[in-house]
Amino acid sequence: MFPYMDGAYQMTLPIPSDLHPSHRAQKLVFLKALVQSPNIIVGDYTYYFDPEDPLSFETQNVLYHHPIMEDWLIIGKFCQIGPKTQFLMNAGNHRMDGFSSYPFHAFPSPWEEMPSMGKSRGDTVIGNDVWFGYGAFILPGIKIGDGAIIAAKAVVTKDVPPYTIVGGNPARVIRQRFDDNTIAFLQNLSWWDWPLDKITKYAVAIIEGDRETLALA
Repeated sequence: MFPYMDGAYQMTLPIPSDLHPSHRAQKLVFLKALVQSPNIIVGDYTYYFDPEDPLSFETQNVLYHHPIMEDWLIIGKFCQIGPKTQFLMNAGNHRMDGFSSYPFHAFPSPWEEMPSMGKSRGDTVIGNDVWFGYGAFILPGIKIGDGAIIAAKAVVTKDVPPYTIVGGNPARVIRQRFDDNTIAFLQNLSWWDWPLDKITKYAVAIIEGDRETLALA
């Protein structure tokens, strides 16, 4: 087991409210400590890494998040968000059911009295332990399951099942990470909801995929 009970080690455990949790990676931030928008919820230990400017996540990576749409971006725990990953929110939609998609309503009167933007696709909800590769692009209202992997430059236009790898434009399923039985086991295990000392105790088993040990946790 991991020697998590050692007092000296225990003092170094990461804290979700730390903006810069790792002295080894100064361009990595815990998003829970960074985001200010009331319509963005981020779980513990989810990080964003960007070698240029990780502090600009809300302005450069969450696009068209206008209060009028009242949509939410919800990101679970222990997610790993690579550089330039972007979440397009509902205010970026244009109507497509008429003869023009032009947003007349966005300009001064009398145009601002025109019919508004397209219909909201709902909240964007990301599960736990999801890995986003460089430059992934997520459309509004997408639901991504626990343990999914979004390949670099993938454009996600459809919901992604748990523990599934997707890539491409538009993103398509590449493969499931595990068989159905193992995925069900992991969903039931929900290790990300454990107390931090228990996660630390079983971290090696989680990393190495030691199902036998985790079944006894």
